[in-house]
Amino acid sequence: MSTLRASIKAHSLLVYFFLALAISWGAILFAVGTDGFPVTEDQLPVLIVAMLLGPSGAAVLAAGLSSGKEGVRDLFSRLLRWRVGAGWYAFALLTAPISTILVLSIFSLFSPDFPAALSRADDKLGLIIMWIVSGLMVGFFEELGWTGFAIPKMRRKHGVFMTGLVVGLLWGAWHLLVNLEADTFAGALPFALLLTRLFTWLPAYRILMTWVYDRTESQLVVTLMHVSLVATTGILDPVLAGGDLVIFLLAKAAVFWLLVAGIFLTQRRAEKPAIA
Repeated sequence: MSTLRASIKAHSLLVYFFLALAISWGAILFAVGTDGFPVTEDQLPVLIVAMLLGPSGAAVLAAGLSSGKEGVRDLFSRLLRWRVGAGWYAFALLTAPISTILVLSIFSLFSPDFPAALSRADDKLGLIIMWIVSGLMVGFFEELGWTGFAIPKMRRKHGVFMTGLVVGLLWGAWHLLVNLEADTFAGALPFALLLTRLFTWLPAYRILMTWVYDRTESQLVVTLMHVSLVATTGILDPVLAGGDLVIFLLAKAAVFWLLVAGIFLTQRRAEKPAIA
């Protein structure tokens, strides 16, 4: 048993990623059953709950198998680290909505076809409450794994950018099954839409989340950053399809990547020694 635990501990990150994908995708396949893909809007709430079992369940299992009860306690202890500067809370809560508002404002100068979802909702307060509650649930269960387990272990060997990029790409892949559509592999545009949804803006945002965690060591703040992203997506992102959706997501990705570039260039300049 000690040999098995030592092996799991040595490869705990790979164990976590395997379990996260296996649990989420297995739960989704079980929930979809004989109906198959693509998923319908009626199935989506159940499938999202099934998905969330992956990152959180994998984190608890990997922590317990590799480090026992102490590992599980450490996993949850990061949620209690709340004493960080107010600026970090502001960055975590405002990055997603301000970026989206910026994109929508620019688009509004050229086309009326990109209205915020909130502007078309009959029950605006209900929409806001629904997406904030959804964000709290998604943020807690996902970040227990991605930030609580994977990020700290990756940071032992890799920098912030590489850690965020790798986890961001895996984070995008983790969303694969619920983003499959009937014609995903039938044409260039549907396939481009799938890739855009999963691998353009999500890795950039994950790098920003990793940077926030690296600076604060607060899983709580990163969880709130995830909550803000989910809420922003449901409240502000326009309801689009096809080429319009690709354009909007690429624009949002561009803002996130520019923010990543600005942060790291500023950080590198600050760390560069002055010439005497």
